[in-house]
Amino acid sequence: MSDKSRSGTSAAPEDDFRYRGNRLGLPEDGPGSVPGPVRRLVGLTLDWGISAMLVWVAINLGLIGQEVSAAAAGGGDPEAIALTNFTTLSTLVVFAAMSLVLLTLFGTTIGRRIVGVGITATGERAWPWFVSMAVRTLLLCLVIPAVVYDRDTRGLHDRAAGTVATRY
Repeated sequence: MSDKSRSGTSAAPEDDFRYRGNRLGLPEDGPGSVPGPVRRLVGLTLDWGISAMLVWVAINLGLIGQEVSAAAAGGGDPEAIALTNFTTLSTLVVFAAMSLVLLTLFGTTIGRRIVGVGITATGERAWPWFVSMAVRTLLLCLVIPAVVYDRDTRGLHDRAAGTVATRY
């Protein structure tokens, strides 16, 4: 075996990865670049917190979950678990609705906007923007597609929707 083939320089295909987003034609840093996972996670956490607060307010005002709240107030572990499940599912529904509406209208959500992250189409899909955001939101709510990502930090939900998170 020659020194050239052992080093891998002759057999290795050229890899065009230099930084997150260069394969998508995005800048390395600044506006339009791909943000890091921490910034995206903080935006997601803020959005989830906002959704949870909206559900908490709605439950406390008696707008939703009156029967479940009354049963939980009466006591018992099954009733408390039912209230927890109801609250968690309601938060997921509010999160999904908020994400779908705000991403469709503005390309960002409240939490993402606070941390300076927006969602941009890559041109990989010829779908209407609403359909892309619906696919992205559905897969994001399933969690697993969002935590499996490539070197550009595009999760499976972004790849399926033909989108990428970018900085403002």
